[in-house]
This record gives sequence, structure tokens and C-alpha cells, in this order.
Amino acid sequence: MKKRLLALTLPLAAVSAGAVYMSNRLFNFAFKRVNYVPETSADKQKYADDYYAYVDWYRQIPHDTWYLNENDPENKLVASYIPNPAGQGKTVIISHGYKGNRETMANYAKMFYELGFNVLLPDDRAHGDSAGKYINFGWLDRLDYIHWIEQIIGKNGDDEKILLFGVSMGGATVEMLSGEKLPAQVKAIIADCGYASIREELVYLLHNQYHLPEYPIEPLVSTINKQRLGYYLNDVSSTEQLKKNRRPILFIHGGKDTYVPVKMAYENYESTKAPKQLWIVKNASHAESFWYNPANYKRRVSEFLGTYF
Repeated sequence: MKKRLLALTLPLAAVSAGAVYMSNRLFNFAFKRVNYVPETSADKQKYADDYYAYVDWYRQIPHDTWYLNENDPENKLVASYIPNPAGQGKTVIISHGYKGNRETMANYAKMFYELGFNVLLPDDRAHGDSAGKYINFGWLDRLDYIHWIEQIIGKNGDDEKILLFGVSMGGATVEMLSGEKLPAQVKAIIADCGYASIREELVYLLHNQYHLPEYPIEPLVSTINKQRLGYYLNDVSSTEQLKKNRRPILFIHGGKDTYVPVKMAYENYESTKAPKQLWIVKNASHAESFWYNPANYKRRVSEFLGTYF
């Protein structure tokens, strides 16, 4: 009997140890900061020349560096602020994507600048020039954005109109931010290809990219995240936050997105009871909607903003 129990116990222990090892590796790969911007997906390589032209614009245009927690090296956050000489009393805060930084949003910055906005481009925690060891997928970042909003109001005055805009992880960040108590100066939100929840996104990627089961990987990764960052993955939910949203919101999503599936756009859209619009860019992949047709993207954004700005 003892030999039979030992024969059963050893394989189970090996499986358990393997799952823990795999979960730790996955957590470090997905959540640990990297000090470079990974190469874009193959389907967007064709836009490289256009992308670097926008980066050149960003590097050349006059801008200021703003900080949160400037004198605290472990918590210092950095942003670029581009003042618009047109001075129309409106500012957009642009939230970047996973493992990106403020420079990677140069194309959107230029678009909004041309629409008359001042532009604030933060580096989120564990990205770019901001401090942080682990990527939090927007859940902690959303609270930092409240302070960026307050800084804009403090510098530009109580009459400033503020737009929240984000793409991919940035889209989810502004969706999660929408459920917080925001100053009246925040007038509208645009979220491009944000996920419904980080748990749902992780499970989707486990199945579709890594061919791994949800259990026991997701619960183990969630537990590691609780230990490192203070919350379980199920806490990070755009849909739950959007239920509390009262700002007009435009959802944008690529119809051929295989990284954040388009069904999440519908989940997010259904969650909010505020004035809302949904634009599915039929032939665009993940975060490709702008690049697929920049003029059409700008027109669609401008039409939405015409009501609120």
C-alpha cells in the first residue's frame, strides 16, 4: 500500500513543481519590466517608415518633461507634455501599450496636436523612463493618471477640457480609469483595442498562443501577482470599471485582432451605460486601426469629439 501511494505521490509532486516553475517563468516573461521596446508584429512592419516619421516629429517638437514623485527614485513617473500654440483649452492624455513608452504613441500625439489639443504622454510604471519592476496592466496605472489629470488642471486652469485616450493596454487603462471619481474637466474617453479583463486576456493567450491550460497556470500566476503587486488578476477588469463610467466613450477595435479578440470590445461596450459608440475596423489587426487608414481614423475620432469638444 505504501509503495502504491509513493508511486502516485511522486508524479503528482513532479507535475505540481512543473506547474509552479512554468507559472513563475510566465509571470516573469509577461509582468517583469524590460528596458527596450520589443519589435512590432510582422503584419505592422510595413508601416515602419511612417512610424519613424512620427517619432522624428515627436523628437523635434518642443515639449516639457513632467514628473510624479520626482524626488522618489523608486516611484518616479515621467511624462512628456506638448503644449499647443493654438491654445484651444483642451488636453489629451495618451496611454501607451504593453511594453511600449510615450514615444511609441507619437502618431496619435501628432493626430491630436493637429486637432488642436495639448498632449500629455506618460510612461507607465515599469515602462520607459518611469520607475517600477513589474507591469501592472493598467490597474495601478489608472490611479497615477488621476494625478496626471490633476497636474494638467493645476497648470492649465479649471476650464481645461480633458480627453482620455489609450491603445491596447492603454485602452484598458483608460477604461479602468473611467470607473474612478474623475474631475469634471474630463469630458470623454477613447479606448482602442482594450481588453475586458487581464484574467480573460491571459487565459485567451494561454490557449491560443502557448497551448497551455487555464488550470493550474492562471491561479498560480494570479497568486504570484498578489504577492508581488498586491492584487489578484481577477481584480483587473475593464468591464467592471466601465459599469461605473459616466463619460461619453468611443470604443475602437480591429475586426481581425487575434491578440485582444474583438469579442472583448463588445463586452466593454455592453458594460457601460454612458453615451457610447463602437467602431470595428473590419480588416485591422491588433492596434492597427490607425495605421490601416490614418485619415479615416482621424476623421472618425474628430466626429466623436465634435459633440464634446
